[in-house]
Amino acid sequence: MRKIVHRHLGKVVAGAAIAVAGTAVMVGITLPGTAGADDTGGNAGNPSAQQAAQGQEAGAVPPGVVEQAPTEGDKGAGKDPLTDDEMDRAARLAANPQSRNAGEDVDGDRGPERIGVDLAEPEADEPARAGAARRAEVTFYDYKADALITRTVNLDTGKVEQTVTEHGVQPPLSRAEYAEAAELLIADPLGAGMKADYKDATDKELTSPDQLLLNGAVYRAAPGAQPAVLDKCGEHRCVRLFPKIKNGPWIDARSFVVDLSARKVAKLDLR
Repeated sequence: MRKIVHRHLGKVVAGAAIAVAGTAVMVGITLPGTAGADDTGGNAGNPSAQQAAQGQEAGAVPPGVVEQAPTEGDKGAGKDPLTDDEMDRAARLAANPQSRNAGEDVDGDRGPERIGVDLAEPEADEPARAGAARRAEVTFYDYKADALITRTVNLDTGKVEQTVTEHGVQPPLSRAEYAEAAELLIADPLGAGMKADYKDATDKELTSPDQLLLNGAVYRAAPGAQPAVLDKCGEHRCVRLFPKIKNGPWIDARSFVVDLSARKVAKLDLR
């Protein structure tokens, strides 16, 4: 792992050098009047260059103006994306008291982990018109039952019209889940290599997920391809992390899988 970080750092430095060299070449090519400057004493002996410069100065384009984005309304229409207000309202309506008391989130606290809020497709028998009811699908992952819960909320009536519970379905991970996976890996003995890579690159100790930019992917068990501790991945919520040091290189953590349901870390044999 430590060699990978050094290799990436080398590429970063090399890339920066190439970029500087490239900039110097561009300047040499595009600056007016530079060709033959030594022979003519600059632009004094090149009237056409002076005229071109004066023409550019006279017809200079005024600086661009960034227009302010239009104010977003409280409610969209038809198939417009959900507004922030609609997403917040849908999430509140979907997180009913019963679910808050029954489920668990990724930290083990009461209530399932919210994964996302999306605009729901209109009903098949519902005409596609501007005044048609707008619905949102709010997805949660309940770590207590290892289940994906999808609630369809009618934003016009404020009612939860449908609840679907599925097992073995693994949607993309939320930011909170990435952060919890990184925290478990940092605290586990198997995370020693990642912490050493961070130390090598920054000369600082890695103690928190906040020090990293986190991405990753859901991991599903493949027969014979992982240690037994990961056999339930797919039924459990498991993740492989792709961490990056802020303003620094990537850290190769592909060998590690974090089972968020069991709160365990395991190492894959990638040979």
